[in-house]
Amino acid sequence: MTTQGVFRRKPIEQISEEKGDGLTRTLGLWQLTAIGIGGIIGAGIFSLAGAVANKTAGPAVLISFLIAGIASAAAAFSYAEFAGLIPKAGSAYTYGYAVLGEIVGWFIGWDLLLEYTAIVAVVAIGISGYFTELLSLLNIQLPQWMLGAPGTETGAVDAGTYKVNLFAVLLCLLIAYVLNMGMKNAARFETTLVYLKVAVVLLVIGVGVFHINTDNYNPFFPFGLTGALTGAATVFFAVFGYDAMSTAAEESKDSQRHMPKAIIYSLAISMVLYVLACLVLTGMVNYKDVDAESAFATAFADVGLPALGIIISVGAILGITTVLFTFLMGAARVGYSMSRDGLLPQWFAKTHPVKHVPSRITWVLGIASAIIAGFLPIAEAAELTNIGILLAFVVVCIAVIVLRYKQPDLPRTFRTPGMPVVPIIGVIFSIWLITFLNPETWLRFAAWFVIGLVIYFAYSKRNSVMEKQSRK
Repeated sequence: MTTQGVFRRKPIEQISEEKGDGLTRTLGLWQLTAIGIGGIIGAGIFSLAGAVANKTAGPAVLISFLIAGIASAAAAFSYAEFAGLIPKAGSAYTYGYAVLGEIVGWFIGWDLLLEYTAIVAVVAIGISGYFTELLSLLNIQLPQWMLGAPGTETGAVDAGTYKVNLFAVLLCLLIAYVLNMGMKNAARFETTLVYLKVAVVLLVIGVGVFHINTDNYNPFFPFGLTGALTGAATVFFAVFGYDAMSTAAEESKDSQRHMPKAIIYSLAISMVLYVLACLVLTGMVNYKDVDAESAFATAFADVGLPALGIIISVGAILGITTVLFTFLMGAARVGYSMSRDGLLPQWFAKTHPVKHVPSRITWVLGIASAIIAGFLPIAEAAELTNIGILLAFVVVCIAVIVLRYKQPDLPRTFRTPGMPVVPIIGVIFSIWLITFLNPETWLRFAAWFVIGLVIYFAYSKRNSVMEKQSRK
């Protein structure tokens, strides 16, 4: 074990024996699975599938989701092995710290704080759009000043000097409040919404299957195989979420048994629903006529069922809200773990004395996401996401290979199949997807990296619990 320097590693045995500051184990297998599904199924099924079908892949959007799902599964297996081995909060941050060293863990944690918080903001902005559309269907008009950030079309109307996406702000704060009710109550809220979301998706599939015209599947590859591959890169961001769910390992009743199963189950269930929904969508409507913004609502209107569009809009609002829950929970647990390790001020690691949740960091990140959602256009907010999660996938896939060969006898409740080929596939696919990100994303990542570098050497390295232990 390296006891000094930036690559010092926290022994897995030490991590497993750590006592948390009040977190309680309340989550069962299906609650964990529901949280995972809540993070995976969101805008991907309600809007992204239609956009990719219309502009990129045609009916082969089905293949796009399958390719993305296989690639995501390669990383999911690696996460599952670690989740069964290290039953602690923090996910990729904790795994990287244990295997590749403190500075690697720091940067993954630092990146995920930004990525997860930005995802919450982006999704809140997206939901506010669905909400506005639903209200317009009901002939309810809200003041323009509260419907968008400065620079957005809906927020372009001045109301004094203020423009804000008020609904997105309130939604971020609401999710922070729910997470601070205690994990048992918060998980019950999340699970209920996931059940409703899955019910809406099944309704869409069950009704839509009777309106399929198989002629719409021809040609199946209108944009060629390249279109399906490009579509896979786009929809990949709709097939993760289990990574944020795995941050709740310390609140699972039996993390070593349940967490690996929940990761695999949540991805498998989500992929089945994605594939069936894509089959129905591209079977009901020719890909050229698929509405890129509200694909299913428009598809049902085209076959004479416009009333179902309102149900879908409500389902989209409820369904996408679960994504906010999963990722804000993930961000808070990463921040909590980093604070407990001394890499961030330990003030953030204090838990509520009654609710037993990391309430301080949850509120800080909830307010941060609300500010981003309220005052940044969705395109700018979206540019803050993706790269950190892909880098986390790379780190976890590499770490699982390293640990398997360095400590093969550790008690693993789940073992990644096809070692080392499957994790290598996860690494290659994640790096490939990173190449699709625009230069602005790289610049923002570089700026965040430099800020993190300064904080690490100015504060985190000296205040690390590992550093303090090495001085004794």
